Amino acid sequence: MRVEFQGIPLERAGVAAVELDAETLGALLTALERRFPAFNDVVQAGCLRSPFIAHLNGSQFIRDPRTPLSSHDHLLILSPDIAT
Repeated sequence: MRVEFQGIPLERAGVAAVELDAETLGALLTALERRFPAFNDVVQAGCLRSPFIAHLNGSQFIRDPRTPLSSHDHLLILSPDIAT
């Protein structure tokens, strides 16, 4: 799936987007923690830290680490100041 970053998550990842596969949001966030050490400001233990948010497929905001994902999904991780 395509994962894009905006705001602080973009600064921490150092790239605008990556391609990763994960079965759940929690698994994806854990993979991002491993791949981008500076991402620990955004993610902790497979969960988004407050106030960061994830937008799935342009249709819904998600935070529950148990949210299922598929390889065809598009996820945007951003700071709330970017979402307005």
